[in-house]
This record gives sequence, C-alpha cells and structure tokens, in this order.
Amino acid sequence: MDASYFIGLAQHALWVLALVAVPVLIPALVAGVVLGMLQAATSINETTLSFIPKLIIVALCLAIFGGSMMALLIDFTREMFSRIPDMAR
Repeated sequence: MDASYFIGLAQHALWVLALVAVPVLIPALVAGVVLGMLQAATSINETTLSFIPKLIIVALCLAIFGGSMMALLIDFTREMFSRIPDMAR
C-alpha cells in the first residue's frame, strides 16, 4: 500500500460526499437567494420568512432524492468494507 492508494480512496470519498450533498444544497441555496431578494425588495426582515420555505424545500428534496442518496452511500460503504483485506496486506 502506497500513498497513492489512500489518496485515491480519499478522492473517491469526497466525490461521493459531493454527489450526496448537491441534491439538497443547491435547491436550498437557490431558495435562499430568491427569498433574500424578495426580502430586500419588500424590506421585510422576518427570519421565519426565509427559514420555513428553505426547511420545506430541504425536506422535499430529501423525500425525493433520499433513496438514491442512501443507495449511493450504501454502495460506497460496501466498497470500502470490501477493500479492508487489501489494506491489511
């Protein structure tokens, strides 16, 4: 085992992390920008006005993409566990 093997594992882990986070973070970011522009245009500075819609959007995204996100994490975990004997050599 050399350093390039573990660097490859870390790169793969970061890629899986990005694939799992993006379906939730991008819609929350877009909702935050739109609601921020709406609040700036109307001069309404109510915190719940921005928090509740973002919470609903994140929950909706988790309901829609949660299964595929879990499948991706399960595949990654199984792959990592299958590589344990290679690391022991």
